[in-house]
Amino acid sequence: MTEGPRKVNWVAIWVSAGVVVALLVAAVLIVVLNNQPSDPAPGGTPSASNIDAETGAILVGDGDDQLGTYIDFLCPVCNRFEQIYGPDIASLIDDGAITLAIHPISILDSKSQGTEYSTRAANAAYCVAVADAEASLPFMNAMFAAQPAEGTPGLSDDEILQIAESVGVTGIDACVDDGVYSDFVAEMTDKTPVQPGAAGIGTPTITVNGEVISNSTLPEPGQLATLFG
Repeated sequence: MTEGPRKVNWVAIWVSAGVVVALLVAAVLIVVLNNQPSDPAPGGTPSASNIDAETGAILVGDGDDQLGTYIDFLCPVCNRFEQIYGPDIASLIDDGAITLAIHPISILDSKSQGTEYSTRAANAAYCVAVADAEASLPFMNAMFAAQPAEGTPGLSDDEILQIAESVGVTGIDACVDDGVYSDFVAEMTDKTPVQPGAAGIGTPTITVNGEVISNSTLPEPGQLATLFG
């Protein structure tokens, strides 16, 4: 008995073709998405587990007590504070006694010949913190070690990037060059608390477990732990 011509199952063919097309579209989308630039857009908020987006603090350590420092990278008194108390702070962090909350702010932009160095440096601190949490404190220390004098243009973006690279952070060129977090820096600067008895915002401003203290009450070097009782 001779078989008749086989019927072509066009429904199955079209369904199969549709599946293939869908898979190809999905593959193309994956490739496109994977090749999208990962750099944050200017005007953004730094997002990382070590950054408190509400207060602007870059958090270092995991101690129950918190020491907050509001710093301007052009501020010479901030630099002296870090030189005097930096070893104490590092020791308390290493011992698990405190969490350091670094607040990079910009109150001295007018002292850098129009380059807005304070804002650029603070922005870079956030770029570093987002890229590598463990580099946050070394970057701050390295920036103070290379601190320019007030009244100068300050460090260039390229020089700031070189400092970041010296503490192991690369790939943040666009973040630094575009000032991605500059608006955030300005917003956090406006929220800086005022020291007791002061007429306005100053740096460094120190907080102990969220309470602002007068710099005149800071203990002798080596005694910083006494702030926490």
